[in-house]
Amino acid sequence: MKTNQFEALKVALRQDKTGYVLTLSIHPDEVPVEVMRDFVGARYQVVMVRLSDEETPLNRDQAYSKDIVRNAAILCRDPGFHRFLLETGQISVEGELAAAEWLREELQISSRAELKDNPAAARHFNFIYQEYTAWKHLNA
Repeated sequence: MKTNQFEALKVALRQDKTGYVLTLSIHPDEVPVEVMRDFVGARYQVVMVRLSDEETPLNRDQAYSKDIVRNAAILCRDPGFHRFLLETGQISVEGELAAAEWLREELQISSRAELKDNPAAARHFNFIYQEYTAWKHLNA
């Protein structure tokens, strides 16, 4: 059995009635001819590994960036994130303080600084960020 191997970038993630729809961007030079020839609706067995900045497979258990605390703070200041939380019914008052309080409660942490040492909270934060990014693309 021949397998196809190529590098792709995650562009979007959305949900429809059948499940999640993952959109990937593949450089034209890397698109396998077989994939191009397959009909829309063809099924695939997919194995993916995220690459680190060093072009090696990323160990997700050790991948919680030192910047995750900074990223959480930036996200809580983002007016778009405030709108996302308002529109999804997570907060009733728009603003950084409400977003930060919601995030700490949702992640079950007392401070965003705990994200760097709490893999479960970091994974949950990354999921929230992905949901926000998908929402942002749909509502742009």
